[in-house]
Order: sequence, then C-alpha cells, then structure tokens
Amino acid sequence: MTEFLNDIRAEGIWLPDWLASVIIFAVVISVTLFTHRILFRLLTQLVEGKDLFWRSLVSRLKRVVRLAMLVAALSFGATIAPLTDTQSATVRHILLIFFIVLVAWMAKTVKHIWMTVYLRRFKLDAEDNLLARKHVTQTRIMERVVDLLIVIVTISACMMTFDAVRQYGVSLLASAGVAGIVVGLALQPVLKNLFAGIQLAITQPIRIDDALLVEGEWGRVEEITSTYVVVQLWDWRRMILPLSYFIENPFQNWTRESSALIGTVMIYLDYSVPVEVIRRKVEEIAQGSKLWDRRVVNVAVTDFREAVMEIRILVSASNSARTFDLRCEVREKLIDFIQREYPASLPHVRAVMNEPPARGRREAAE
Repeated sequence: MTEFLNDIRAEGIWLPDWLASVIIFAVVISVTLFTHRILFRLLTQLVEGKDLFWRSLVSRLKRVVRLAMLVAALSFGATIAPLTDTQSATVRHILLIFFIVLVAWMAKTVKHIWMTVYLRRFKLDAEDNLLARKHVTQTRIMERVVDLLIVIVTISACMMTFDAVRQYGVSLLASAGVAGIVVGLALQPVLKNLFAGIQLAITQPIRIDDALLVEGEWGRVEEITSTYVVVQLWDWRRMILPLSYFIENPFQNWTRESSALIGTVMIYLDYSVPVEVIRRKVEEIAQGSKLWDRRVVNVAVTDFREAVMEIRILVSASNSARTFDLRCEVREKLIDFIQREYPASLPHVRAVMNEPPARGRREAAE
C-alpha cells in the first residue's frame, strides 16, 4: 500500500496525508469485512452437522470476531498510513484497549455458551432433581466468579496500557502505608464473599431449589449470586443473605442428600384411647393419600404426661412441600376420627371431689 502511494506521487498526483490515511483505512476495512464474510460462511457450513455448542459458538462469536478482525486490520493500517508518530501511537493505544475489551467479550461469550449447553442436560422441574440442583448451583456460582474475574482482569489490563497508571499501581503495591491498609480493608468483604462463593461451588452446602431452615424461617434457595443468596420464604418473602453466612453459621438443609423427608405429627390424647386403633387409622390415612411415598409410616407412644400421653406419628413424602401437606392431612383426618369415634379420649381435666363426713351427710339429708 505504501509503494502504491509512492507510485501515485511519482506520477505527479499529490494526495494529502489525511486523505491517504482515509483511503488506506477504507481499503483495509473493506478487505477485512469481505474476508470475515467468506470465513464465517465457511465456518457455518463446517459446523452445520456438529453439536449445539459449536453451532452456537460460531453464531454468537460472529460479531465479536468481526470487531476483533477490524481492530487488527486498523492496527495494520495505522502502521502503513502516513501518520505522525503521535497520531500512530494514539491510534494504536485506542485499538489496543478495544482489543482487550473484545478478548474479554469473547471469553465471556464462550463461557456463557458452554454453561448454557452444559445445563441443558439437567431439569430442575424433575421429581428427583438432586443431581440437577447440584450441577446448576455449581455452574451458576462459578459463572459469576468467572464474570467477576474477567471484569477485574480486563480493567487491570486496560489500566496497564497507561504508563502513569501502571507506575502508580506499582508504587501503591510496593508501599505499606495507610493507603494500602485502607484498600485492603475496603476489599475485605468483596474478597471474603468471592472466596466463599468458590467454597460454596466446591463443597455445595446449599444448591439452587434447596429447602432451608435459616434464621427461624423456611424457604427455598431461589438465586445464588457472586455476593449473596436469595431465599424465597414460604409466604413469598425474600431473605437476602451474604455468601459468607452459609460458611460461618449453622442452618438446616432439608434437601442436602435427597428431597425425601420424614414428617412428624405430635398428638396428645387421654390414656383411655386405644393406641392400636390409632395406629391402624394412621396407616389407613397414609395408604389413601397421594402424598405418601410408601416408605415410612409409624405410630409410637413417646412420653407420658400428667393428664395425657404423647403419641408421635411419622410419615414420609418425596419432598418437603409434600411432607408438610401430608402432615396437615394426617392431623385433620385423625382428629376428625377421634372426635367421631373416641370423643372421651380427647385431653380433658379430671376433678375428684372428696366426700363429706357422715355427720355432714345426715345434716344435708335432713
């Protein structure tokens, strides 16, 4: 291109530098767009019979690669264009920043495609979704951590292209003064939640859609971000907790290994009630319920009180929501049965009056 401009000038045709630069950039952009179109047409035909990941990768990266090729072409054009040293350095610096941002964009796009395709194999709405919740939780936490790292690395790389900022950063890291302490204290919550998110993704004490009992409230894990966890409570309220909470505080996870749970129903009845009849009735209620998973049903007298005896009923269901509904069903049908068949066995207070002495009885009779 430079030889072509020299030949034009040798023929006596004079072009100003700015016009020559515009021509060079226009030619470079045109060639790059044409090359990009041919290249992605070939790539589209090549991955047509491949799996979803490669087809999505080519489709989603088309725009990003076009911009990256344009940046590279403009950088080449700035080299051969008749620009001053200052103009060439400025253009190269701007293009370098654009290239860093495009690389980050490309990395984030590839990450998003891979995670989307990976999660297509797991269904959270399945009956036994333990494996799906495990992988979805791990993937979403790691996705947010990777997004945060990409942003941090991109900003750092862009700042390192400026000499003044790079020197300031080096001097700030080398100093151990008050500024370093303030920055360290300011970043402590961010780093704490970042490492807590990585630890949650690896150990997985909680997962998406887990049933938790936390801070005295029952709810399900609705969302896990890079800094906090959203728990949807039973009455549709949302409890927002930092990631570090689940590393530092105890809580109950009702679906840690499986979604099935054993529900407990406590009932207090008079000593006169026949326990065997209550046992048969509970088994009948469980057999007739669609909520029972056919695994556990048990009736036992667990304690004696002054006026009543404590009867514990155990029934199991496939998940926490069904277990709660099954417990309510057992309570309602059992108390209805006792009210109809054994009303005298409901808890009541006895009062025995002492008989008056013989003289008192005679006087009362007279």
